[in-house]
Amino acid sequence: MPQFMDVHRGMMGITAAQLSAAHQADLAVEAEAGVHFERAWADPESGVVYCLSEAPSADAVQSVHTRTGHPYDEIHPVPLSVS
Repeated sequence: MPQFMDVHRGMMGITAAQLSAAHQADLAVEAEAGVHFERAWADPESGVVYCLSEAPSADAVQSVHTRTGHPYDEIHPVPLSVS
């Protein structure tokens, strides 16, 4: 399944608890859109949050984020990765 990295801006001062709550909200409804959110990262100082997901499309990712109240500002396909 394709992977996507989405970017949320304007979240200055986000805490670990707030990031976790937002991620958990996505996990609670992700299956309805065929999405799986793998991980989220945040920089409280710049207010940027990144989410890595597997999904059939960028629209599916956006549908989950919109439903949970935090639509992304941009999204990028991730066709290659290494670990």
